Amino acid sequence: MDTITSRRTETSHVPATPVTGSMRAVVQSRYGSSDTWQLTYTDRPEIEADEVLVRVHAAGLDRGTWHMMTGRPYLMRLLGFGLRSPRNHVPGRGTAGTVAAVGAKVTRFTVGDAVFGVSRGAFAEYAAAREDKLAPKPSTLTFEQAAAVPISATTALQGLRKGRIEAARTVLIIGASGGVGTYAVQLAKASGAEVTGVCSTAKADLVSSLGADHIVDYAGQDATDGSRRYDLILDIAGNTPLRRLRRALNPTGSLVIVGGEGTGDLTGGFGRSLRAPLVSIFVRPRLTMLVSNEHHADLLQLTELIDAGRLTPTIDQSYTLDRAQDAMRQLETGTVRGKLSITISSPCRREAAEL
Repeated sequence: MDTITSRRTETSHVPATPVTGSMRAVVQSRYGSSDTWQLTYTDRPEIEADEVLVRVHAAGLDRGTWHMMTGRPYLMRLLGFGLRSPRNHVPGRGTAGTVAAVGAKVTRFTVGDAVFGVSRGAFAEYAAAREDKLAPKPSTLTFEQAAAVPISATTALQGLRKGRIEAARTVLIIGASGGVGTYAVQLAKASGAEVTGVCSTAKADLVSSLGADHIVDYAGQDATDGSRRYDLILDIAGNTPLRRLRRALNPTGSLVIVGGEGTGDLTGGFGRSLRAPLVSIFVRPRLTMLVSNEHHADLLQLTELIDAGRLTPTIDQSYTLDRAQDAMRQLETGTVRGKLSITISSPCRREAAEL
């Protein structure tokens, strides 16, 4: 029997023979822990005229997937992710694979092209993606590496851009060892900034290897004590109060809050993100939040840096599709160095199976 775990539920059984036009996928019918994820056969997604059907070889796992899995904070349910259950029953967004079919209005891709980007339901053998959220896969990356790029690297790029990285000489990155942080360190260095990364002692070697000029161990040091000021602070999924972040900024500096983790089921850590732009009306320096919007133009910019050797995905571990629950549990521990990826199947294996 092909299930994610040995625990049986009413929908955990996977048929021995797939139905024509079906696919293996991780499916979630209600909000909850990773125990709600079940590997089963389901229909392949239908695509719109401006969409591409991607034969998924690998998918990336990010913190946003955790929020969509748990339905917390509740604010996200009100924003259209599904009030009582996930709107998209197949989790996962970051995708790398080959084009299996294209919609009538698609002009940038043809069947067989290797692509990466953002899709609906990446934890499956096939996923639908808008054409404008896909780009050709970087030739220097494996599918597992490429799948770890679209969500986190795009978030890092847009966060630094919103913080006016081009004018920043000194940058503080809080959460430098995570999925977004490992890209942010490299991108900030590629822009010529002096970078300070905040992380744990266990991950200091990783952040240093990515190019950070200075390391702050959050367990023993306070990077926001005011002893040093920065032109740009990128706070990734942190919970440091705004008043402390302000005192670590130069008068003309910028704070960009990316996501947020905190107590409270209604807004969670996103309360800071919502308050920052309001506070910024009355004070200096500039306080803002990031609402990321994935687009192929950013993927193309990232590809240039990747192929030039200036940006490299950091993959902690890759899991197979039937171990997606284990991947999520590792993410929840907070010990991940960089990114986790989910291997759906290799192109060679899949093509052989379809002959």
